[in-house]
Amino acid sequence: MNKTIGLGVLFVAGSFALAAYASQVTEAPYQVAAADTMEAETMEAETMETSAASGAHELTGVDAALHIPDVDYRKNWTVLGSYSVLADEPEDGAKEMHVVYAEPEHVEAFRKNGVFPDGAVLIKDVFAAKTEFLTTGTASYANELAGRFIMIKDGENANAGKSPLWGDGWGWAFYEGDERTKSVTVDYKQDCLTCHEPARATDLIYTQGYPVLKR
Repeated sequence: MNKTIGLGVLFVAGSFALAAYASQVTEAPYQVAAADTMEAETMEAETMETSAASGAHELTGVDAALHIPDVDYRKNWTVLGSYSVLADEPEDGAKEMHVVYAEPEHVEAFRKNGVFPDGAVLIKDVFAAKTEFLTTGTASYANELAGRFIMIKDGENANAGKSPLWGDGWGWAFYEGDERTKSVTVDYKQDCLTCHEPARATDLIYTQGYPVLKR
């Protein structure tokens, strides 16, 4: 093919592709936002694996508050909502299920004021998912517990500067499996914040997945 003609064909094809993409972004902003959220959840799963490689360590000082509380939060706390993280091959369903809980009084405070009060605790169960072909179709559900995230609201950043696990209005930690006191998180900025940064406008929490918080 003549080089000039070949370049012209590529230019036209590229223009059509760009126009099609622009149309999708203009007509379907919700899908774009959903894709961003899914990407962040996938990043979080990958960051969890990286943090785990650093080894678990006992939290002391101000970090001791970041332990998983000895309460039956799945029974007595409010379920905020859940996210599924797709497997590497989408047809395989979800590889993880994330379920988030908070104390009822803190949920009510958020519904009134639009922010979590200082001391509010959010716990995210991270389950390895299992996918089966059921009568309702292909279904993924929570299977074994892979670990838990905890976030504690520190709106005044009282603990920021005292520990690398506190900052941006929160305390942050992740625990593998059933562990409650030995965290693999070493620095919230490298282990947690990059995944939550896209939710900066909603206090670093992906509230769109938590219908109970709608005011």
